[in-house]
Amino acid sequence: MSRGSSRDMAEKWLLAEPDEDMRRELQSLIDGSSNELEDRFNGRLMFGTAGLRAEVGAGPNRMNRLVVRQAAAGLVDYLLRTVEGSAEAGILIGFDARRKSDVFAIDTARVAAARGMKAMLLPQVIPTPVLAWNITRLGAAAGVMVTASHNPPQDNGYKVYLGSGAQIVPPHDTLISDAIESFDPTLIELAPEDSPLIQVLGVECVEDYVNWLPSVRLCRDLPSVKVAYTALHGVGGETALKAFSAVGFDVPTVVEAQQIPDGSFPTVAFPNPEEPGAMDLVIELAQKIGADIALANDPDADRLGVAIPTREDPTRKWRLLRGDEIGWLLGDHVLRHTNGDDRLVVTTLVSSSLLGKMARQHGVAFAETFTGFKWIADAVVRHPNKRLVFAYEQALGYLVADRPLDKDGISAALVMTEIVALAKRDGVTVQDRLDQIASEYGQHVTAELSIKMSPSEGAAVVQQLRANPPQTIGGRNVAGIEDFPEANLLRVWLDEVGGRGVRLQIRPSGTEPKVKLYGEAVDMPESELRQLLAALAP
Repeated sequence: MSRGSSRDMAEKWLLAEPDEDMRRELQSLIDGSSNELEDRFNGRLMFGTAGLRAEVGAGPNRMNRLVVRQAAAGLVDYLLRTVEGSAEAGILIGFDARRKSDVFAIDTARVAAARGMKAMLLPQVIPTPVLAWNITRLGAAAGVMVTASHNPPQDNGYKVYLGSGAQIVPPHDTLISDAIESFDPTLIELAPEDSPLIQVLGVECVEDYVNWLPSVRLCRDLPSVKVAYTALHGVGGETALKAFSAVGFDVPTVVEAQQIPDGSFPTVAFPNPEEPGAMDLVIELAQKIGADIALANDPDADRLGVAIPTREDPTRKWRLLRGDEIGWLLGDHVLRHTNGDDRLVVTTLVSSSLLGKMARQHGVAFAETFTGFKWIADAVVRHPNKRLVFAYEQALGYLVADRPLDKDGISAALVMTEIVALAKRDGVTVQDRLDQIASEYGQHVTAELSIKMSPSEGAAVVQQLRANPPQTIGGRNVAGIEDFPEANLLRVWLDEVGGRGVRLQIRPSGTEPKVKLYGEAVDMPESELRQLLAALAP
């Protein structure tokens, strides 16, 4: 696209832009000589299986009201054409505390109403799991959550669920994207905010979710547990405290500076519990009050971070649990305290293999699927005769019940607290529980490595390995290779396939310019595993 055409498009966009701050931003780009204008108007923000997610800013390649209106029009058009009764069933819309989340939600409702679809708008900022849980309760045709989850503060996003309560997977993403493309974002019709088709719901959506939470408890008559908790400036804090009370646990002590929703995230550089430093304040609080465990939700409360005291110095030294370690603890607990040969557990290709071994030990069905919780939900839908009891991905996403069909950091926090209470009753620690799991299944060691490169370079690296697989890596023989082309993932086994073989995996990231490598071994020093990952790295 030429610079002139970009400027022409920008001028047209400026006339339709409803927000004064976006108009000022766009006008400065039009008046300036920066190449930024072409970046903003050279294409459109693509709608994929994660919906939309990008920096808030003016133009079709950023998150703004015109982009959201276009996305909403395409989504509603798709639902009206493909889902019988969708106009009456309606769309459920929630939002977090990020910049413009509320207006993005209201615009979505107005677009839906203008096209004859009922729009159910949640009345306040709300955790993503609450939105996902209520889709099936209300019988909605779809759901939209305006959130960028744990992304940096300058971002926002638009997550879409279908009536099953699961995030969209192919081919729905492509079909919705095609529908979006058919609309001019500057010409989207809006219903008035007081349209009879727009229904602002009450607090019952949160209350019903909270009242359901006692059903995730698996053990009773346990000692009290002292919990330190942080919402990381997100929207989960109030609901989390209600959740603890509802299930009979002591209310956590919170990091006050991070309890109130604030989309600027003033106390953390990156509001993701996985990131170094993100849980520093809650660990400090845990040490100060002598807590048994430290818990963190990410900003939309669909993820859970956990820190535990160490044996060496439980009052002063704590460590973060890796995503797989939390998954092992939750999976072991759920499988030990549920029954039935209809049970199903699910994890992703890049998560630890240990959950599969647990499933075999307990005689329950196990499914392994592509990276992303949307694929976990898809696996559950594809097993209609099975009862989901647990699912996880190593990026701190956990589901400890059969709903919602998405990760839920609040219900996972409750079950994690139950694990701590059970260990306390039995006179052991959480680390002891991990050691018991290692004693039963072997000491599973995991490691990850990321290499920055463009998406095309990353895809080429995986293709090269696929076409010319190595015979040895780091002095160890390659015993077998598994190819998962739909996920663009290659799995390499060293020494032996399965069992005590070393598992190395490589795939280009779907969301970032990097290649990601994952390693897993049994009874191997982590340093040695990292050396093997480095030997596989491009």
